[in-house]
Amino acid sequence: MKTSKIIAAAALSILAAAGAHAETYEGVHSLVSANSRAEVNAQAVVAARSANPYAEGYASGPATVLVSARDRAAVRAEAVAHAHRPNQNVRVESFAGSVIPAQFSNPRFVTTRQAGL
Repeated sequence: MKTSKIIAAAALSILAAAGAHAETYEGVHSLVSANSRAEVNAQAVVAARSANPYAEGYASGPATVLVSARDRAAVRAEAVAHAHRPNQNVRVESFAGSVIPAQFSNPRFVTTRQAGL
């Protein structure tokens, strides 16, 4: 039994020694470029003066102006009419069974009730 353990340990050490190797240092690699220094400098100047294609948020420049088919007065009139609707704050979650009662479905028949003091 002792010899089998010694043989197994020797086999594992031989496998570990064969599998382990260190990397060699090859020094600093020399730069290889097809462009001259002047060409690279010209490309850098063009890139520095062009728009940033990766810009987000504040760095992306002024926002584009949206053009609408409706005029400002029509939008404002619609907003005022919508804000003065009597059932504008009616939500489905506010009622039992999540069903809006019939008196709230038609805004012409909605009456407001004052609390009696």
